[in-house]
Amino acid sequence: MNVTVLGAGAWGTALAISAARRQARVMLWARDAAQASHMQQARCNERYLGPEPFPEHLTVTSDWDAALAHAATGLIVIGTPMAALADMLARMPAHAPVVWLCKGFDKASGRLGHEIAAAVRPNAPSGVLSGPSFALEVARAQPTALVSASADPALADLAAQAFHSDSLRVYTSTDPVGVEVGGAVKNVLAIATGIADGLELGLNARAALITRGLAEMTRLGLALGARADTFMGLSGLGDLVLTATGHLSRNRTVGLQLAQGKDLPTILAELGHVSEGVYSAPTVLQRAQALGVDMPITDAVVQVIEGRLPARQAVQRLMGREARAEH
Repeated sequence: MNVTVLGAGAWGTALAISAARRQARVMLWARDAAQASHMQQARCNERYLGPEPFPEHLTVTSDWDAALAHAATGLIVIGTPMAALADMLARMPAHAPVVWLCKGFDKASGRLGHEIAAAVRPNAPSGVLSGPSFALEVARAQPTALVSASADPALADLAAQAFHSDSLRVYTSTDPVGVEVGGAVKNVLAIATGIADGLELGLNARAALITRGLAEMTRLGLALGARADTFMGLSGLGDLVLTATGHLSRNRTVGLQLAQGKDLPTILAELGHVSEGVYSAPTVLQRAQALGVDMPITDAVVQVIEGRLPARQAVQRLMGREARAEH
């Protein structure tokens, strides 16, 4: 199968490496011609993945037409940030099968990926590839499991075939709503857990935040039409645990530094990568409020990142809430 990955950031590059390693013919498209040329010659993406080598079957290009033509009988994978998803989908061939890797709510429209696709490419085959995964570990062929989700089971199977390997297990799902809600909300909850860890509140607090955060995630997902069981899978609990506890998590890093008293612009400038949780948090809260869904942890994160509440005071407010039934 020919696979084209559009976007040469860490995650797009890592999946391109993984697919090419198992003999798939993969073309990685980079917007910047100089960057594409350098990666093709150096056979690695030094900026995002260091010296991890490119397999023989991976080609890098900045030629848009060539990239789309390469996947004419295969699969197109969009590896850009969520903010660029609508524009990328609008440039896709009418009936080309497309999956995206980005997680979160679009800041401009407040939509999840499947909602954007429904507006931009109605009735075209589309889906999402998500799950607990750090790009560097995938590039290094360390064991990882993902979920390919689409309302079209054939597309979910196609993406699984493209990426499933000895080091990367890809499961399928017909619940893209739940998979995307999990991928979006876990980033916000990872900021909350990073704040708790930065304040040295202990492992009990971390466990409580992850568990109650999962409850928030599930409530919002059900209100948006997802299935409850999805949130006990890879894109729900799995991705939440990884992002909330892993030292490679950008969102957790934001929370850790907020707890240290750093201002958000400085944190993001030093991070050097996109932290989707920062951009998604206000939209998650808005969508929840519009649906009448209670999300106190998300609310606290929004207040902290917007500078309306100090981190420690946000924790005190959460702990001061009235007792209630767990379910």
